[in-house]
Amino acid sequence: MKSEPDEVSVDDALAASLQTVAWTGVRNYQARNFMRDSMRIGDGVLFYHSSCPQPGIAGIAEVASTAYPDPTQFDKKSPYYDPQSDQEHPRWMLVDVKVTQKTPLIPLSTLREQEELVDMILLRKGNRLSVMPVTTAEWNFITKKLIKKNG
Repeated sequence: MKSEPDEVSVDDALAASLQTVAWTGVRNYQARNFMRDSMRIGDGVLFYHSSCPQPGIAGIAEVASTAYPDPTQFDKKSPYYDPQSDQEHPRWMLVDVKVTQKTPLIPLSTLREQEELVDMILLRKGNRLSVMPVTTAEWNFITKKLIKKNG
């Protein structure tokens, strides 16, 4: 799951009450569908900092709730307001995420260098999704090899 550090960073999430953050503002149908249809409480999350000088994996988190309507879609003052969404038929969903560990930053360049990650969705040319699945093999390689090595 990608977040811009100036909006929500790993440090922000760790400072939050119970380290749980509502993953608001996702406005891509495919990313929404991953949260709504695939994510389950307890699933692991790679907390990725994007749109910053050094993008990369900055922490480990877990899904802390089932999907529910993103309240920002109804808030006219929010940059994520969607006038076409309504309370009875919400268009946008979110999950809560709980950061479990801050890690040394694993830069995007390091991820790209790994043969084991060649098929990772994050590394596909032109990918801009903020939420995407990670295979078990990718998760294991990143958490057991890259994070452990850099930790």
